[in-house]
Amino acid sequence: MITHAQRFPSPHPQITLFKVSYKSEGLTIKGLLAIPEHQRPLPGFLYLRGGIKKVGMVRIPRIIQLASQGFVVMAPFYRGNEGGEGREDFCGADRYDAFHAFEVLRSLPSVDREQLHIFGFSRGGPMAFFTALRFPEARSVVIWGGVSDMALTYEERVDLRKMMKRVIGGTPAKNPEAYRLRSPVYFCEGLDVPILLIHGCRDENVGLQHSLMLKECLEPNKRVETWFYPQYTHHFPPQENRKITFAFCEWMKTQNGEKPELSPF
Repeated sequence: MITHAQRFPSPHPQITLFKVSYKSEGLTIKGLLAIPEHQRPLPGFLYLRGGIKKVGMVRIPRIIQLASQGFVVMAPFYRGNEGGEGREDFCGADRYDAFHAFEVLRSLPSVDREQLHIFGFSRGGPMAFFTALRFPEARSVVIWGGVSDMALTYEERVDLRKMMKRVIGGTPAKNPEAYRLRSPVYFCEGLDVPILLIHGCRDENVGLQHSLMLKECLEPNKRVETWFYPQYTHHFPPQENRKITFAFCEWMKTQNGEKPELSPF
């Protein structure tokens, strides 16, 4: 399902990095693919970025960090970015870019298709949620600082309102259905996969209320876990980010039945 793959310089000698192209609803989408050296198929990790356009773009060090923990990592840029076709619309039709990236990941011979995991940060949170809803075979989902109610984001982020009105199509008052369809809190009943919510309690970009609401609506399935950090905002300090990243990757592995390793930090 990858239509083009170009080897990309990797900062890690045991991880091969590619810039790839794949199809999503007829559009050519670009992304990064990281494959560690392996003797057997490895767990797959779908990385769903936050932001829009250049803000929150996929970063190579982050992808390498995740791949170094034993995952094949697929990270779409979303439509309209880095030479891809189309225009992203904040978890509307561009969610299909995540869906098809998941299909690309599970099709790779280097990936154990019984061990597929999904991660979303910020705006990538609803992308991750809806991907897991679409593919119930996903072994786990981690959402870090994720949006769960798009109308609440409109209220919180005055600086984003112009963009949201443009890409979503009006305000929540004028187009409530478009905002509802992008909001995981209205679709919790259909999700049946272990999910970990990570959030900084001082987050002013995506308020903690998003994770609290999602936790509440997911709790009936008894498979939701939360890691909330009172001292942190949307972006955690680098050292703490590394620790928590190691920890959530180990949490993912426990969903495969693996024993967690000791943190190297």
